[in-house]
Amino acid sequence: MELPNDYLRRMEAMLGAEYSDYLASFSDQRVTSLRTNTRKIQPEDLKSRLPFLEEAVPWASEGFYFQEGVPSKHPYYFAGLYYLQEASAMSPGAMLPIVPGDRVLDLCGAPGGKATHLGARLAGTGVLFANDISASRAQAMVKNLELSGIGNCYVTAETPEKLAENFPSYFDKILVDAPCSGEGMFRRDPAIIKDWIERGPAYYQPIQREILTSAVKMLRPGGMLLYSTCTFSKEEDEDNVSWLLHDFPEIKLQPIPQRPGISEGFLPGTGRIWPHRVRGEGHFLALFQKETAGEARFSKEAAVHGQPFYQKKSRPFSVAAPDFAPILSGEWGERPVWEEKGNLYFLPPEAEKKARIRYLRTGLFLGTCKDGRFTPSPALALVLKPDEYPNRVDFSASDERAIRYLKGETVTCEGSSCAGADGWTLVLFDGFPLGWAKRNKTTLKNKYNPGWRWQ
Repeated sequence: MELPNDYLRRMEAMLGAEYSDYLASFSDQRVTSLRTNTRKIQPEDLKSRLPFLEEAVPWASEGFYFQEGVPSKHPYYFAGLYYLQEASAMSPGAMLPIVPGDRVLDLCGAPGGKATHLGARLAGTGVLFANDISASRAQAMVKNLELSGIGNCYVTAETPEKLAENFPSYFDKILVDAPCSGEGMFRRDPAIIKDWIERGPAYYQPIQREILTSAVKMLRPGGMLLYSTCTFSKEEDEDNVSWLLHDFPEIKLQPIPQRPGISEGFLPGTGRIWPHRVRGEGHFLALFQKETAGEARFSKEAAVHGQPFYQKKSRPFSVAAPDFAPILSGEWGERPVWEEKGNLYFLPPEAEKKARIRYLRTGLFLGTCKDGRFTPSPALALVLKPDEYPNRVDFSASDERAIRYLKGETVTCEGSSCAGADGWTLVLFDGFPLGWAKRNKTTLKNKYNPGWRWQ
């Protein structure tokens, strides 16, 4: 791998005696890791089920390293029990101090690794806005959030400026994992070096400052903002922190929580992850809080102004889908739904949908109604708990029919754990939902999402 001379000179000046160790790290074996989806399973339970998992990631207790196995070719992956994520990339989701009920924004969220982490930490409360300026990249977040069983979210494809116009002083917590020159990922993806040569830190710094400016406007008084990059460049890291503190005096730097493997940055209170010190790639972290005193520019009341997106009366799910919803147990049938062009949604109750925003997903997509018949969505299957839908079939961990189902094949449920009546049936693997099938006696007509199939 040929690294740019300008980059090498700067890294040598930055690292001093550790420079040779950093260069030697490029010859190390590639580090692989995954993060437990705590919305569905606890880390210790997942580790007991997957023998190839090794020790936990030091700064993210949900994460595990592994060297063997193919986690993307396991039914647990399709059940959303974990997300394949580089270890250092878990640090922003672990460091942002989320509490239940928060309004959380992942401003540069695609493809969704950090968004799914934040959504899992909300534990079904509050609301998550997962945004990316690119609609095509944001579509990847829709799939990843749905696989993770996170229904209390909006997925948007907007500029940070447009969001700031519509959501001033609105969010309790904001993550800005900013586009950057990617120096911390050179070892993992050498193709990034070409972009660095063509653009470099000077190209990204003004973009990062524009994004941070919008983020500050959207942060409520007392709210917290985490800024992160996967680059070593001081220009994009500590220099941006100093600029933010100077230009926005209401923003104060908070110390990054002390975790093994996270070193202090060149500015006290910031954090850095160095690939020659830990099992992970390069990352930078800075945590801020917006002061509550003297807040005048962006009032809390301003967050609720504007015309509501829809004026229609909502109606219970049991009324909107009378052939399906009444079968669900608990309070599912009485929850209010919003309908648009035959599509039914549960909107997050604490977050209004704004008319001028481009949404790719609005809350939990329940399914579609056509000619009085309801077709449940894949997202609904991944949110349900096994006992919330009586018509179900559960394939054991040793049953190869689960993989055949994930490939889109018609299978039988004879000899498996089967409950309920014919019709729409929830298919599970080892107790965890995968998707839907239409059951006729022992035959399961496959209704698994074609775009999610096992390839």
